[in-house]
Amino acid sequence: MSIISSIGRIASDFSAARARYQTERMLRDLPDDIRKDIGWPDALDPRTGHARLRVAGR
Repeated sequence: MSIISSIGRIASDFSAARARYQTERMLRDLPDDIRKDIGWPDALDPRTGHARLRVAGR
């Protein structure tokens, strides 16, 4: 793996993580009744209250 492909992979991972964070922040800002309608509370880990991360391929 070359240094260029490694940097590209890191940049891609960072971009995806940032998009996930922005989406979660937007969903948390919605009123409770709308979050319930779209099933957002079901995406939270009941033990921690944090979002469950779904990583592709793992």
